[in-house]
This record gives sequence, C-alpha cells and structure tokens, in this order.
Amino acid sequence: MAESIQEHVKRLHREYLVVDAHFDLLTEVDLRRKLGYRKVIETDFLPDFIEGGVSVIVCSLFIESEYLPELGLKKALDQISALYSEIQESPDKIQLCTNYREIEEAHEKGRLAILLSLEGVDPLTNDLDLLQIFYTLGVRLVGLTWSRRNFAADGSHFEPVDEGRKGGLTEFGVKLVERAEKLGMIIDVSHLNDEGFWDVMERTGTPVIASHSNVREIASSMRNLTDDQIRALAASGGVIGMNGFSSFVSDRYEERDVEHLLHHVDHIVKLVGIEHVGIGLDICTFLTGINLKPAGFTGPDNFDVIANHSEVLRFTEGLVKRGYTDEQIGLILGGNFLNVYKKILR
Repeated sequence: MAESIQEHVKRLHREYLVVDAHFDLLTEVDLRRKLGYRKVIETDFLPDFIEGGVSVIVCSLFIESEYLPELGLKKALDQISALYSEIQESPDKIQLCTNYREIEEAHEKGRLAILLSLEGVDPLTNDLDLLQIFYTLGVRLVGLTWSRRNFAADGSHFEPVDEGRKGGLTEFGVKLVERAEKLGMIIDVSHLNDEGFWDVMERTGTPVIASHSNVREIASSMRNLTDDQIRALAASGGVIGMNGFSSFVSDRYEERDVEHLLHHVDHIVKLVGIEHVGIGLDICTFLTGINLKPAGFTGPDNFDVIANHSEVLRFTEGLVKRGYTDEQIGLILGGNFLNVYKKILR
C-alpha cells in the first residue's frame, strides 16, 4: 500500500531533527511559574512539540519595553532561572544544550533540546562583561536588538515610525559582536535595522543567522530581508528561519497563510540555495496578554499562520506537495540550523 502524504510527513519528522530557531517560551513559563504552576513546559507545551515532531527549540530571552532599562537584567535572569527549575522538575523530558553534541545527546535520550538566545542585548545595558555571565549560564545565540534602539544598535520597526536619524552598530555594538564571536556565540540579525545588518556583515567571519525573518520582496515589512541581505547572509554560511507572524508572510490579509509562507521558502531556495532556509516560527498567540498589534502598527489584526507546534506538520506537508525531496525537507526542518550550531557552538 502506498504511503499517504500524512504518513510521509510524520516519517520525515521522525527521521530528521526538527528545529524551531525562535520561540518566546520562557516569557510565558516565568509568568506561569510566578502564578504557582510547576512543570509548565512538560504539561503545557511538550505535548504539542511531540505531536509536531519538534526536537529542538531555541528559547529567546525577550524583555517587554515596560521593564527597560531598570529591570532588563532581572527579567532575563528570571527567565533563565525558570528554565533551570523546569529542568529540575522534568529532567527526563527537557535538557538545556550549549553545543551540537548535547543536542544529539538530548535527542538520543528522548528529551526536548533547548538552546538559549538573547532577543536584544537590552539586559546587558552597556556592560560588555555581562555577556560572559550569560554565556556561562548557557546562552549561545545573540540577537542584537528587538524592534527598538538599545546600546548596541537600532532595531527594525514593524512599520515606519516618526523617529530621528537611524544608526548602525554603536561602538558598544561593534565590541559586542567581536566578544560574542570570540566566545563562540552565534550572531542573529533578526530585528536589526538595515544599517546595523550591513555593519554586522562587514565585521563577522562566522555564519550569521536571521532566526525569524522572511523575504521583503514578498512581504514589505522592514522586519524581512532584502534579496541583497539574503545573498550576504548566505555567503556567510548562515540560515534564515521562516517566521509565521502573519504580516511578515504577506501584505495582503487574505494571503496570510501557510501556503504563502512557503512562497518565502521557494524564493530563498531559488535565490541562494536550499542550505540557507530553516524555520523560526515566532509563535506568539499562546502568550498571556500578548498584543499582536505592536505599538505603531496600524494594519489589520495579526495572528500566527502556524498556531502551535503541532501544526508544523502542515508546513512540511506543503513542502512535500511542492516537490521538495526528503533530504531537502530535512535540511529545511532543522539540518541547516544544526549545521551552523555544529560549526560555531562549543
């Protein structure tokens, strides 16, 4: 009997490690733990990871603007502490990983592999020495900005805003990139503005990623990458994670769906090759009190075109229907990001 497309998709998710390169999990975990809940990841999130065959999650340390600057460091450390507590409560279910070998180990033992990333270096303020502390605590990826200005650089806004002159990397930002590379951390340019992007590309000698960005040629948000940026990032050996936030998928509300998210995959593959595309879904709907229409955003309400991790199977089904081979799909689902982790993380 011929294998159905659903069986084919599930087999691919068993055979290949599936990586979501960007998920704001710990913001919510920390909140729920403060409300008294325990084993939050195991109870509330792991079932969807298992159903969707997702093996590796990059947890971003994201700080809401209302806590900055005074509480940025505290909130980031609270999130890391929440993860450590979760691991203590569910040691056979989740594992913090700092390199490729540990990711493999977690998978072999049937655990969810978690990596830590800074989504904006706001918790550091302008203290470069704090980067070493975060490295020691397990952080291995550095997103320089969220969509706002900090001591390192200017962020890329969701829509144009009335602001003064934009800047690229500051002196602190340049030193930060240099220090991060020496430590063996991966630089992430998602949320960085165009000026900062090119500053990073001129100063790095290792693969650079955009953990959760799409194609600006298809959806015009400044959060997405131009073709020239995609070429430059690919030339570094980097990878771009497809973002399911609806306004980054299409400018047309009626086209904000998984099918049109796959158009971004096709575009990158044709432009620079299969080796430079992955997934970084940035699922936000689950967040308590989240506003999917950020400050300054005037368009229609936003949503996640992939609502939870059990729905990643829909993304893979679309790849199968578009004629991608099993090996190519394996690279998109996780192999490409894993190759970068293997090269840099130690």
